[in-house]
Amino acid sequence: MSTVQLTAESFEEKVSGEGIALVDFWAAWCGPCRAFAPIFEKASEAHPDITFGKVDTEAEQSLAGAAQISAIPTLMAFRDGVLVYREAGALPAKALEDLISQIRALDMDAVKASVISA
Repeated sequence: MSTVQLTAESFEEKVSGEGIALVDFWAAWCGPCRAFAPIFEKASEAHPDITFGKVDTEAEQSLAGAAQISAIPTLMAFRDGVLVYREAGALPAKALEDLISQIRALDMDAVKASVISA
């Protein structure tokens, strides 16, 4: 699956369901964002079972604000509707693959239990 553009209207639907969703917050004027884009796109082709979404922070300022984006690129990862990763900065391809492996390996029962108890 290739990347999908996310908007304020589609964001919640894409990140709240079962499975993994990776979201790249970016802007056209951002050099690191442009460098990360092909890495993110290639990973989306290698992992068709994962939703890869992109949020243009210029076009979706209210969504970026609601997500408290203060630096771009920012990558967020959701699994089964739970935010499990959030970090600003462009990742190299190997680091993105490592992150995907770690997200796949999460014990979501334990993650959800820790969210409930927090």
